Parts: sequence; C-alpha cells; structure tokens
Amino acid sequence: MISDISNTAAKVDLAFLYITGMSVVLLVLITSFMVYSLVRYNVKRHPRAEQIEGNVATEIILTVIPVILVLVMFYIGWTNFSYLRNAPKDAIPVTVRGMMWSWHFEYKNGKQNDVLNVPVGKPVELILTSADVIHSFYIPAFRIKEDAVPGMKTHLWFKAGEIGSYDVFCTEYCGTGHSHMVSKVVVMAQDAFDKWYAGAGAAGKENKGLQLLQAKGCLGCHTADGAGKIGPTFKGIFGRKTVILTNGKEREIVVDEDYIRRSVLQPAADIVKGYPNIMPVIPVTKDELDTIVATLEELK
Repeated sequence: MISDISNTAAKVDLAFLYITGMSVVLLVLITSFMVYSLVRYNVKRHPRAEQIEGNVATEIILTVIPVILVLVMFYIGWTNFSYLRNAPKDAIPVTVRGMMWSWHFEYKNGKQNDVLNVPVGKPVELILTSADVIHSFYIPAFRIKEDAVPGMKTHLWFKAGEIGSYDVFCTEYCGTGHSHMVSKVVVMAQDAFDKWYAGAGAAGKENKGLQLLQAKGCLGCHTADGAGKIGPTFKGIFGRKTVILTNGKEREIVVDEDYIRRSVLQPAADIVKGYPNIMPVIPVTKDELDTIVATLEELK
C-alpha cells in the first residue's frame, strides 16, 4: 500500500513496491522452473545424460526480459530521485543545523525552534548543515534522509499530507549522545501554522529564555531542573563554585556572567571537570546571549 502521509513517502513506496513485486514474481518463476527441471529431468527418467543444444529464442527472452525489468526499475528510481532533489520554487525554506546532540531549526523570518513545525499540504525545503560532525537527518514516516555536513549545505524537501507529529532521528553515529538526538516534525493546519510563525501568544520572560535554550539545542545536553545529563545542569548555576580545566590546569571559580558568556562563545576555553569537551559553538546574537545569561541567572 502506498502511503499518502507525504509526497516523498508515496514516491519511495512506489519504487519499493515495484522492486518487491518483481522480486516475488521472479522468485516464483525461477523456483517453479527449478522444481519442474528436477522432476522432468530426474535421473530415473533419464539415466543417461543427453547433450542439449542452445535455444536462440529462449536465450533472447531470458536476456530481454531482465533488461526491460532493470530499465523500468532505473526509470522509476531516476525520476523519483530527480523529483525528490528539486524543491518547488514556492517551498518554505528552513535551515536545519545538527549539533551534538540536537536539531536546530531556523525560519526565514528568524524564528527558531528545536521542533520542525510545518503547514499541511505545503512544500518545505530543508537546508541542512552541521556545527560539529556529520549527522544524518531522517524522518522515517516521510521516507527521507539526508546528511548534515560541517562546512557545506545539503538539501531536502517534502510536502506533508496529514496533520500530526512525526519522529526525527539522527542516523549517523555522532558520539555518546547519538541515541538522544531526536526531535519532531509537527504538521499543522495552515491557520495554526500562520499564528505560530507570526509568534502569536505571549510567554513570560523566563519561558522565552527557556524556549531559546531549547531552540538552540542547549537542553539536549543540559537540564533546567537539576537532573544530571551530558553537561552540568543550569539550575542554580549562578554563584555555584565549580572546578574547571583551563589549558589542562585545574582551577576553582564562581560561575558569573563573564563565565557564562565565555562558555557560550568559546566553549572549549574552560571545561567543567568531569564533563567531556564536546560542546559546539552555538551561533547566537548579542540579544540572544543577553537573554540566555538573564535566564540562567534566574534559574535558582
């Protein structure tokens, strides 16, 4: 059955069903011929082997039919590949940045999120890149996957056909937090998407700060509730005495605004003892950095 959950799923399912169908037909034909030959030319019926001359018609048929099947397979694969690689001109552009270990989505109007929100029935073009190592963006429900590579941009597009929430995974092993590098594609009705895209609805200052931390992928490694994770928790971080490694030398500091700003802009400069040096450089504006600092200061 061909899925209509997205245009890409329909294309991939068509190719898959054709290949599977042809494989089943050929399996049945070849197996049937083998069984027939075993019975027809059994040693009891033919105790003496006979020389069988070639049959030109049979040889032509057994050559032409597989060639036709392979050419049809090639045609379906090539046309589908060409279709999936070329996004429509009216597609909504979304920049996707992979980082250890989260996905960051940025829209044309500057809106950012850690979840990919899209309208139903509208084409969406994803421009993928990576902040650190190679990741692979995969939406299994839509049958699409593309690598996010540092220093270059790759492209992907789809058009969702059903409202709902769908999983996003990274399928390229990218370190200890690889299995946690998950997100969602939320397919919304057009009016709901328009309201979200325009930023309808107000949130408190702290909530906006947490939303920014989430959108930037910070909450993929840190927490805001004191629980342990890959990185230190943000809760109560201001004023906390912390042992850090600077150029390989240990020193104790009290976390303040300068330390937070330096940690965001130069994450490898000071490494908290006991944690790996894996934090990527997070692209932030001055206002976003101010918001992050103010939010962390309030997380008591």
